[in-house]
Amino acid sequence: MNKILIANRGEIALRIMRTAKKMGIQTVAVFSEADRDAPFVRFADEAVCIGEAPSSKSYLKAKTIIKVAKELGVDGIHPGYGFLSENASFARAVKRAGITFIGPSPKSIKIMGSKLEAKAAVKKYDVPMVPGTDGAVTDIKEAKKVAKQIGFPILVKASAGGGGKGMRMVEELKELESQMKRAISEAESSFGDGSVFIEKFVTSPRHIEIQILADQHGNTLYLFERECSIQRRHQKVVEEAPSAVLTPELRQRMGEVAVKVAQSCDYEGAGTVEFLLDDKHNFYFLEMNTRLQVEHPVTEEITGIDLVEQQIRVARGEELSFKQDDLTINGHSFELRVYAEDPANNFLPSIGTLERYRPPHQDFVRLDDGFEEGMKIPIYYDPMIAKLVVHGANREEARQRMLEAIRSFEIKGIETTLPFGEYVLEHPNFISGDFDTNFIKHHFSKEIFENKDADEMQVAAKIALKAFLEAKDNLQTISTESANWQAR
Repeated sequence: MNKILIANRGEIALRIMRTAKKMGIQTVAVFSEADRDAPFVRFADEAVCIGEAPSSKSYLKAKTIIKVAKELGVDGIHPGYGFLSENASFARAVKRAGITFIGPSPKSIKIMGSKLEAKAAVKKYDVPMVPGTDGAVTDIKEAKKVAKQIGFPILVKASAGGGGKGMRMVEELKELESQMKRAISEAESSFGDGSVFIEKFVTSPRHIEIQILADQHGNTLYLFERECSIQRRHQKVVEEAPSAVLTPELRQRMGEVAVKVAQSCDYEGAGTVEFLLDDKHNFYFLEMNTRLQVEHPVTEEITGIDLVEQQIRVARGEELSFKQDDLTINGHSFELRVYAEDPANNFLPSIGTLERYRPPHQDFVRLDDGFEEGMKIPIYYDPMIAKLVVHGANREEARQRMLEAIRSFEIKGIETTLPFGEYVLEHPNFISGDFDTNFIKHHFSKEIFENKDADEMQVAAKIALKAFLEAKDNLQTISTESANWQAR
């Protein structure tokens, strides 16, 4: 594999290219008009504009991307995450074109892309699952019957869903019909598939995911867990590895189950098996993401393994060069997704220009980003600016280092999630490890930032007043009688 095309943009495109170049592989960037001046375009060995700013007219144009790859003699295509990364049809078309798809097989993508198909696949492997329906539910009478059996609260979930779309929590029977209709409607508009199923709502859950790697020679390993419970709108903001609550025994059990999930669909490459962990440390299979995860750096930091390099090696047909017993956890790592969002305004996007962009430069900081000072944040894509990652000898050292990194990260011109990250890492519940996916609901509100700003203004005013009072006796004023005033 001498040349790969990265069918993505921003920080993940740049991150993949860096590993490829380290391996002596040439890279091709495809970009939209909105990304013409982006760093990933300049970093690539070759770059081709494939369309207008909207992703439907650029990054989702599968035929155009494959056409460019063939014209430039590309050996492999890496899809990154998002866009076409979990599109089985795209993976199949890449292979038909005689190009290696750096990811799992179309079969694996298809099975795990449907929550119902995934549940059916893992059922025979004795994988613990949340109580609920095995198939799609369309009849409201049947839905009510199931809901009564498993007990409220329940979740109505889109089979093809993700990122919280097509998902509704129902706390009472009278809400079921309306919430079910909303879930079906959203699933149809977002995924073109209105299939929904019912699942027991796990109260106070933690979101724990296991990184797996599998080659084409029957070897499947787990690279420990990531804690991803700090979320807004069912999307992660702060992640860490390892989790503060998993014991070695529970970690091993979850890892072995994750391996079974991967084996259930003949998985190859890097993937992530997601679980819900309840307050009694019972865990339940949630879904499998058949791609590289946004938060993969924290796993790389604690294992020393470059997951993108492993993806490329597996795609080339190489056998994994290490065994499960070779893997150990080294220290602790945190990641903060630095989004162009306003935490004080329900995390709505904050689009504008990076008037000042000065990242931290401490030795313990890893920054995966795709922007530079003076660039505009496009309205067409996910508003993530960077992934701020730190590593420490233990959780507390890593936490202190992340706070230091956040405070030295200068961004002006837009609102970001940096202050929210600082708030989370300073919160007593986060410090103690006593938190779940309801952290924002229970512990955060926009008034916190408003009160903090007011407090800081009061402190600044008191400091200024103190300085004035201490210096006023030494202040001298010009006498108007002796001053040589001249009319102008």
